[in-house]
Amino acid sequence: MAQRYLLSASAALLFGFTVPAAAQTKLPGDPHADDPSGIVADPCPTHAAPSDGAGWQMWNLHMLTRDFGQLCRYRSQNAALRREKVRVVFMGDSITDNWINNDRSFFTDGLVDRGISGQTTPQMLVRFRQDVIDLRPQAVHIMAGTNDIAGNTGAATMETVQGNIRSMAELARAHGIKVILASIPPAGAFPWAKDKQPAPQVAIMNHWLRGYAAENGFTFVDYHHAMAQADGAMKAGLSTDGIHPTPEGYAIMRPLALAAIRATLGAK
Repeated sequence: MAQRYLLSASAALLFGFTVPAAAQTKLPGDPHADDPSGIVADPCPTHAAPSDGAGWQMWNLHMLTRDFGQLCRYRSQNAALRREKVRVVFMGDSITDNWINNDRSFFTDGLVDRGISGQTTPQMLVRFRQDVIDLRPQAVHIMAGTNDIAGNTGAATMETVQGNIRSMAELARAHGIKVILASIPPAGAFPWAKDKQPAPQVAIMNHWLRGYAAENGFTFVDYHHAMAQADGAMKAGLSTDGIHPTPEGYAIMRPLALAAIRATLGAK
């Protein structure tokens, strides 16, 4: 109940409502209680990573109410990249976030990983300017939708999720950034959202992504077809949990991504 109460107070602060003094009481053990709020020069204080389940729960609550898009995650790295030539930014969730850890040599020669584990399309849209547009890449590779289907930040319609992807693609095009749209990889079940049966919704989204890419002259890269078995689940040996690719899974994705980049930017 205490965490629920903090969420209400934080949400009220976000939307400019007056919060009673009682609601602003700092919770015991909250490492984020003294973090800055409002318009400040440095919104990204440093904290040690949580060490237990309660700590991660508090961190997640803080993130959802104070840094919804997780703009602090890549803030310093983005600043260091401002004068570098960026060819392709990979925008995505944990599947993109983990890619660099499983195939570090892939993210060289102007390829930049900007995945954040657990993120949904509205969170990616919040950080799209900072993590993509401001880096001035030649192209952006957008792989999103898994966590929307899992319900990581609540409920949404299919049209809302598609609209978020359209907004990212349209922002990129408006800034002269070419667009690569990736299929959602196979998902037969979510270990963290066991009530969901994602395969049919993944299929609907991928059908839409292919059509939307074709209508707008974007490149479509189909990881799903290369990695899925007949029922829509990930092929054996290609993931750690049915969702997140193993090095063998990323080895299948790598040439498909490179082919999509060549189709989009031409041979280097």
